[in-house]
Amino acid sequence: MVSENIIKAQLNHTLDKTNFKIGKKYEGKVRDNYTFGGKRLIITTDRISAFDRVLCTIPFKGQVLNQTAAFWFEKTKNIVQNHIISIPDPNAMLARECKPYPVEMVVRGYITGVTTTSAWYSYEKGVRDFCGNKLPEGMKKNQKFEKPIITPSTKAEHGLHDESISGEEVIKRELVDEKTYRKMEKAALELFDFGTKLVAKNNLILVDTKYEFGELDDGLVLIDEIHTPDSSRFWIRDTYQKLFNEGKEPQKLDKEYVRAWLAERGFIGDGPIPKISDEVRIEAAKRYIKAYEMITGSEFRANSGDVLKRIEGNLKKAKLIL
Repeated sequence: MVSENIIKAQLNHTLDKTNFKIGKKYEGKVRDNYTFGGKRLIITTDRISAFDRVLCTIPFKGQVLNQTAAFWFEKTKNIVQNHIISIPDPNAMLARECKPYPVEMVVRGYITGVTTTSAWYSYEKGVRDFCGNKLPEGMKKNQKFEKPIITPSTKAEHGLHDESISGEEVIKRELVDEKTYRKMEKAALELFDFGTKLVAKNNLILVDTKYEFGELDDGLVLIDEIHTPDSSRFWIRDTYQKLFNEGKEPQKLDKEYVRAWLAERGFIGDGPIPKISDEVRIEAAKRYIKAYEMITGSEFRANSGDVLKRIEGNLKKAKLIL
């Protein structure tokens, strides 16, 4: 485990943004994308977002996300092909350029969450048909579903909120055709099942996650990220049942910690963002690093210092920039 002193020292060296002179740039909430010649260079920054807002930076977060995604892309390539070509830097991924579908496939194994798009938020308000899924009466927060459910979400433009809808609504709105949607649905459930079984061996529960897909000439392609602490919730497995029985919150390993910290201060997406202290940033970094180590079963090797300068050097070595 990376020491707190190393994390603290990295607070002033986090990667907030990049501005490389390569192709066409698109800046997402967390990733800076550069497209050129049928390829996409994805730089995973240390920015953290929640409630569809960019909050601050977390030390080593970009490295954790990029290397976790690379781990899963390799593990799941026999389930569905993905866009990855190479990893030129701990924070960077070179990928094939795909036509992305405007729908995120959200898979939920448990009813939980604090955001307005969460299943628990809607359930508490009396909703029993959530994105086309019939939910039984009497469920408790953090309870496991009988089987995982899919709750698709639209991919909103930068600065706008995503919208949870049903699969039938996806087809009706012609966001994707039915045949493609069914392929996405099948792949999402298979990926979730594989991920659930793998992390269970490492004392983790894969609570819920999102998958993004795109299209290439050779068919459906998994893109963006997979089973990272940003796209997924993870709980500690061996303490879950006892805490659930006692009506307590599970032990968490993901950015739900930051979401919950903000929600306790009355922020769930609107208005000014409360100032996030260094203590919270350090604790979030610890959780990201621990999640990486528990998910992959490998020690996290922190690349300290000037992240931007290191990336630039590695991109030059890979002849991606001059």
